[in-house]
Amino acid sequence: MCAAQRFVNDDAAAARIVVDVPGWAWPAQHTPCANFDARPAGVEPTLVVVHNISLPPGQFGGDAVAALFLNQLDCDAHPYYTRLRGLRVSAHFFVRRDGTLLQFVSCNARAWHAGASCFAGRARCNDFSIGIELEGSDEHVFEASQYDTLTRLCIALCERYPITALAGHADIAPGRKTDPGPHFDWHRLRAQLALPATFFPYLR
Repeated sequence: MCAAQRFVNDDAAAARIVVDVPGWAWPAQHTPCANFDARPAGVEPTLVVVHNISLPPGQFGGDAVAALFLNQLDCDAHPYYTRLRGLRVSAHFFVRRDGTLLQFVSCNARAWHAGASCFAGRARCNDFSIGIELEGSDEHVFEASQYDTLTRLCIALCERYPITALAGHADIAPGRKTDPGPHFDWHRLRAQLALPATFFPYLR
């Protein structure tokens, strides 16, 4: 369990996130999807991976991201979606622009968010990571409400699991992925979490 610092004001205390033993965060909108499988025997999540996603790219709001994870996306609804036809992916969490938190996969299970990846010499990051998608793109700054939700969620994950590091998708899949992108403020997240530098191995 990591020693992430809790917020001490009343509003944040009231909005505290807790991850239960089955791996579900409360409060969050639970929308279980079928795109997951079991982690390898005896493996617990030790890494949090931050992503960005928007569908269509750069357009926010709507239900397209949730529909993608639920295998319900109408791939004829937008030209960009044709490349997503038949794709089966997921993340554990999705944080909307207003900070609303959705959960699609139990943290105890393996979501399909990282793809071909490697962290600290260890391949297959899906095996030992928790994936958090932020509604956004490489071209847009993220909202304060998203940093707030992400901070509270990371605190909850650190309390439940032996998390030792946070990284971006680009860090674990360099050359293949670019998210969460240049506008994601890792220094802000670290300051809000009050975690030591060892939790942010790619932060410079």
